[in-house]
Amino acid sequence: MENYEAFKDEILRMTKIDLSCYKEKQMRRRLETLANKSSVKTFQEYAQLLKTDKDKFNEFINFMTINVSEFYRNPDQWKIMDEKIIPSLIEKFGENLKIWSAACSTGDEPYSLVMALSKHIPLNKIKILATDLDKTVMEQAKVGLYNAKSIANVPAEFKKKYFTQVGTSYQISDEIKKRVEFKQHNLLKDSFPNGYHYIVCRNVVIYFTDEAKDEIYRKFYNSLAPGGNLFIGSTEQIINYKDIGFEKASSFFFTK
Repeated sequence: MENYEAFKDEILRMTKIDLSCYKEKQMRRRLETLANKSSVKTFQEYAQLLKTDKDKFNEFINFMTINVSEFYRNPDQWKIMDEKIIPSLIEKFGENLKIWSAACSTGDEPYSLVMALSKHIPLNKIKILATDLDKTVMEQAKVGLYNAKSIANVPAEFKKKYFTQVGTSYQISDEIKKRVEFKQHNLLKDSFPNGYHYIVCRNVVIYFTDEAKDEIYRKFYNSLAPGGNLFIGSTEQIINYKDIGFEKASSFFFTK
């Protein structure tokens, strides 16, 4: 099929979805399959169809949307972070916090972090490193299109301020997206960055062996600045946190 570059430009104008964030060969092939179902011969024809046929437009948006993710997962824990953890970190380290969202998957966690921090720190001072082993999910994260279920726990003020409805899905704003830098990283093999004030790694380590978990938590400890915090998932626990050197700040928050 022809006119893919022009199609990308047209989609960006129509939806603010930047197809350049995806690996071109794979995305083009997947979109050709979708377009062929509608019996169109070129990307130009497909773009025109999306403009005129609401059902086809919604089909395209649903195809692009991340369906397995969740913003503000376990809202009670985000409330503790908002009321206790973030103010404590700002008090210790100031507003220029070094934050790492490890195993960030489809971006819901680092984007949730940006929004949570924005209540305490000006947006232009927020910078988050988000890493994952899977480049494909990070490509989806950079596009930032989510279904209604994914953003169900987002506070109403942020939903209104930072999301735009596109078809039946929701596009997160560029001002949130540009606060996050995505990089590929393997928790089991790669070296860990240093001097971080806050590390978030949730509901991932549960899939590893006990030995791997212990090694990862020790590496996170070494990655943190003294007084820094680690936030883990509600399905996880660090049984030997005292041996590693952590203090428990709350059920799922640990301080170096």
